[in-house]
Amino acid sequence: MKKSITGRWLRGTVGIVLLTLLVVEVVFAWGVRTYYYAGVEQNLYSRIQSYRNLIENYERDASVDYGREVRALVQNFPYKSTMEFMLLDAGGGVISTSSGFEVTDPPRMLDADMAFLSSDMTGVYHGEVESYGRPENIYAITMLTTPMPDEPIAAIRMVTSLEQVDDRVSSLILYAALFGVAIIFFVVFSGAYFINSIVLPVGEVTKTARRIAQGDFGTRLEVKTDDEIGALCRTINHMAEALSASEKLKNEFISSVSHELRTPLTAIKGWGETLLVEPDINRETLEMGMRIIMSETDRLSLMVEELLDFSRMQSGRLKYVFDRMDLLAELGEAVLMFTERAKRENIDLIYEEPNIPGEVIGDKNRLRQVFINILDNAIKYSDPGGTVEVQAGAENGMFYITVSDTGMGIAQNDLPKIKDRFYKGGHNRRGSGIGLAVADEIVMTHGGRLDISSQIGHGTTVTILLPMAGRAPSPEVAG
Repeated sequence: MKKSITGRWLRGTVGIVLLTLLVVEVVFAWGVRTYYYAGVEQNLYSRIQSYRNLIENYERDASVDYGREVRALVQNFPYKSTMEFMLLDAGGGVISTSSGFEVTDPPRMLDADMAFLSSDMTGVYHGEVESYGRPENIYAITMLTTPMPDEPIAAIRMVTSLEQVDDRVSSLILYAALFGVAIIFFVVFSGAYFINSIVLPVGEVTKTARRIAQGDFGTRLEVKTDDEIGALCRTINHMAEALSASEKLKNEFISSVSHELRTPLTAIKGWGETLLVEPDINRETLEMGMRIIMSETDRLSLMVEELLDFSRMQSGRLKYVFDRMDLLAELGEAVLMFTERAKRENIDLIYEEPNIPGEVIGDKNRLRQVFINILDNAIKYSDPGGTVEVQAGAENGMFYITVSDTGMGIAQNDLPKIKDRFYKGGHNRRGSGIGLAVADEIVMTHGGRLDISSQIGHGTTVTILLPMAGRAPSPEVAG
């Protein structure tokens, strides 16, 4: 079963907030109830203690009518609205009460029993009693007094109802619960906003990415915001465009390579059959056929080698063997290889080797491959009667090699992409479209740079910059 962010959010955030609020609510309810009940208890203790001290003064003053004064205290009790003051006899029965009602059948009081049994002569009761036919939550305190002769008064008692306190506590708990509900609502509301603004767009990104992964490179995401989600959508769209362009180039490359392979194979097969079945073939035709077969075989080998190098380059397995080498010697041999071909195609190949040391640290086979690729392109895209000029020199610790042709040139909008893999530009000359990509990779690996400038109808110039042995690349090359 797929686990979603929404489900984890509900189980995590909402669940934790709900549990936390429940614990806080319980602790708050207990704290509020304890606080208010402690306040009631403290108030009762303070009142009954003060009245007990007053009664003890009456006990010590012989000029005072003890019974009359104590009963007067009860009758004139000023806090009748919040509590009740009682006089109890030795059996715990009510003698007199501040409420003014005559007690005919007084109930047995637990706080009075505890006072008579306690060493500190004080008893406390908190609980429900029957009042007017219904249970009432009360708080009661009884304190014993010194018995006086001919007086039944043995204790005083104060009782207060906790109904108002309970109502107050219930109201505060209700307010806290409503506050908790408001917090839950806020969490849910903010979570819904989070889901709508992040989770749902991420889900759309996932669906779109899955379609792109399945080959639907035309699908696009709607960019609705200018935040990280919007940036992600733009990145996905850019990736889809890049993959679409790459897929298009790949398909064109496959078509082009198929055509490029078919052409030499057709020529080889055709001349092979001709040489095989023709009984009286003359020497000139035989030599021409063999030259064509050898030339087309070289073309096939070059294409296969380019494909293998490109595959190794893409997978990071293109190996180099660096050593001190003579760069100009390798360039001279590459030019020599193309001299006969340039003559056959009526193209002037001009190169004058400079009289300077050409020592670099590099892989001579890979650099020769670069020279061969550049020279092959220069001749391939030049028309008969054209010129290919090669120049070499050194400047600011760098060797430069330029190969200029007077061929068809490259359109300005094709120049930035001409070194991209599979890209062939707007021409129909033979080629796989990966030779320059491989050459550029090799030059950069040697710490150099490969630049191309061109103009339609006026030819192309390729410049290769490579650092001399023992010299770091110049800032211009490194940048």
